Amino acid sequence: MPGDKTDVTVDRVDADGIHVSGSDDLVLDVSFDERRIWSFWLLRDTEPDDEHGTSRYTPWPPALRRFLDGGTRLTISTHVDSVVLHDEETWFATSQERIAIVNADGKPLGFDKSGRLQMTFDTRSDDEVAPLLDSIEEVLDALHASGINAFPAYGTLLGAVRDGALIGHDSDADIGYVSRETVPVDVIRESFRLQRSLADMGYRITRYSGAGFKVDVREADGSTRGLDVFGGFFDGEQLVLMGEIRTPFRKDWVFPLGTTTLEGRTLPAPANTDKFLAATYGESWRVPDPAFAFETPQSTHRRLNGWFRGTRVGRADWDRRYQGRRSRPPNRGPDPIVEFIRDHEPDLTSLIDIGCGRGHNTRWFARRGFPALGLDYSARAFEFLDESDRWEEFPLDFAELNLMEMRQVLAHGARLAHSPGPHTMLARHLADTLTAAGRDHLWRFCNLTGRSGGRLYLEFLTDADPEDPWMAHQLLTPLDPDLVVEELAAHGGRVASSEQIGPAEMGMRKRESKFKEARRARRMVVEWKR
Repeated sequence: MPGDKTDVTVDRVDADGIHVSGSDDLVLDVSFDERRIWSFWLLRDTEPDDEHGTSRYTPWPPALRRFLDGGTRLTISTHVDSVVLHDEETWFATSQERIAIVNADGKPLGFDKSGRLQMTFDTRSDDEVAPLLDSIEEVLDALHASGINAFPAYGTLLGAVRDGALIGHDSDADIGYVSRETVPVDVIRESFRLQRSLADMGYRITRYSGAGFKVDVREADGSTRGLDVFGGFFDGEQLVLMGEIRTPFRKDWVFPLGTTTLEGRTLPAPANTDKFLAATYGESWRVPDPAFAFETPQSTHRRLNGWFRGTRVGRADWDRRYQGRRSRPPNRGPDPIVEFIRDHEPDLTSLIDIGCGRGHNTRWFARRGFPALGLDYSARAFEFLDESDRWEEFPLDFAELNLMEMRQVLAHGARLAHSPGPHTMLARHLADTLTAAGRDHLWRFCNLTGRSGGRLYLEFLTDADPEDPWMAHQLLTPLDPDLVVEELAAHGGRVASSEQIGPAEMGMRKRESKFKEARRARRMVVEWKR
């Protein structure tokens, strides 16, 4: 880096974003009251701000905008050389308070290497992260006992080798292993075996893909931190490691494992950590980069999707949708379809809410004494239950259901099919978020669950203005009702009633939108024969 000879200048900072000039593509840190919050590459992450392209502009990240009300000492500096380019007392909006970028519990947040607003390690004390370090050792030992030679990977390995410490702008920990299996399906079977082993130890597990899952770790202050476990294997001469690596590699660069040191703890590591980190982050891995972005080749992306991530379609979008709201109990009231169900189910005994989201409809039934089960693709939607015991008195339960994963569809469906019925099912704006394969699995699940009697109350979007941003925000795609009837019939479902409904019956909020009146949905009641 050119140090204080850099040609970068900060031209202006306003409520919309940051305006800069310069030809050096380097990382800039944005600090609020002397704490780094966000980093970006000057050229890669900006767009031209004038016709000559010498002035550049980057908007404030959407997750940060809600905090921009008040005052702060705003500093912008180069990350590697710490050259200060801008240092001014800055005020946004109308508040006279200092800006506090914190979560609902008052804990400081910053953008991690994946561009997520999180509790990064540079805001945590040694005592607070000690349980995570303990869990890394415990999980590594458990995997070793299962015949797997695992090691810290990705940012955790990078921090250990480069600094002997967790990376300050990181927010989770990573473990990797290279399986002795050579066929993807066997790698998947092994990964599920490892998941069951860790679950038996009391860990809560969230599966990402056929070869990757997250272990939830409780830190000393009760915060939840993720410990990702990524499986890999050798595909001929290519090393494959979820979720970004597929590259020519020698086995003796991995085995036998060596060691590295992380926060004073000796941990296993690939035999050649330099080669491994170069395969992960490129030859410049020694240079810190809090705005690093993987540039995974499309060929690698397609293979990993086909081998391991076919069950994860759209998962990132849903997880992102609930990010930042996980610990806050939802306060939204029920949708109109809830009253519709009560009017048509005078003998209602229980409710299964498929695609429940934050569970506002599920909780409505539970509060009135009806056993209610909420099922959703993203477990982040209902993590608020972990932070509060206020729901323990109600007959309420939530579970993850991935409609792209047949084993979950059959397991949940078979269990419910053998439980006392009849079962009343609700699927509101679920079918219109699914692929054809996902809908096929949804109808299969309803067929299994409905065999003991009961009905499915189905609601999905049929019409909307193509320019309506609400559809993209809700991740919806309009469906043809005739297609849905045909698909249901193929799985033994009979449509007992069907009606078109408008914005009011859909539960649209009163907020005006020029697109609102064009929205139409179909409400169906579907039955299955015993």
